[in-house]
Amino acid sequence: MTLETLHARSEALRAEIGKTVLGQEDVVELLLISLFARGHVLLEGPPGTAKTLLARSFAAALDLEFGRIQFTPDLMPGDVLGTSIFNFQTNDFVLTRGPVFTQVLLADEINRAPPKTQAALLQAMNERTVTIDGSDHSLGSEFIVVATQNPIEQQGTYPLPEAQLDRFLFKLEIDFPPEAIEIAILRQHANAPIESGMETDVLSKTLDAAALAESRALIDSIILDDDILAYILRLVRATRESAEIAFGASTRAADALAAATRAQAGLNGRDFAIPDDVKRLFVPALRHRVVLGASAEIEGRSSAMVLDNILNQIEAPR
Repeated sequence: MTLETLHARSEALRAEIGKTVLGQEDVVELLLISLFARGHVLLEGPPGTAKTLLARSFAAALDLEFGRIQFTPDLMPGDVLGTSIFNFQTNDFVLTRGPVFTQVLLADEINRAPPKTQAALLQAMNERTVTIDGSDHSLGSEFIVVATQNPIEQQGTYPLPEAQLDRFLFKLEIDFPPEAIEIAILRQHANAPIESGMETDVLSKTLDAAALAESRALIDSIILDDDILAYILRLVRATRESAEIAFGASTRAADALAAATRAQAGLNGRDFAIPDDVKRLFVPALRHRVVLGASAEIEGRSSAMVLDNILNQIEAPR
């Protein structure tokens, strides 16, 4: 397999997703980087900005098993992982697998579930394994979580703890599209049955598990040189020293940024990374991994603003 083949596969995925999701090219690009870098993604945006449609379209363009969990306040860990049920015919317990046993998992409105239910995904996201009644069950190397949450309506929600946020490679913020894109969306829907809910039926499956494994193996062959690694580390350590950040990014964050940088380079047709790859991914990879200090919050500064400031202060390698 060559980098040209990898680029062609990523372009095919973009084209398929673009049939149903308009005006979100940057988000789609980061979603594909996360897929090839073996990372999970958190989509955040107001209602009606196609977060769920994006996740469904992403899954529909992949020849992988898709599962969905609608998170609600009464959802229990067993509803996510599954549970063992006693079989009276065999006098034995039989595992009834929950929806987490899939390859692409849509965790819709993940912040609506209580902490103990959110925590059910911690092991799955970190190890791609779940432990039920003392037995480990593998979820497979293809397992990826695409979660959504609404930042506006906070009633009846439970903020994700830092430990869970740290397991997402990217937090992607989705906003309302420009007017030209919105009118294109309306025209697209005006030619389809109202509330059909069948938008993703037009998408073709363009990447199966074998092709995904082959693509990931190619990205694994991309090696970051010491200058790029040192640049990543300087940026991450700067988040721990900034007066505007109460808690900086972890070593896991640096490792995740490095993995994403390799995937970015590969999708751009290069077997080496450049500083611009790191700059492109720094904010989406770290904005959910830092906790702002009181001064930044009082001044109304967002984590993206603070991270952009760090990017401007740390000199990139030449």
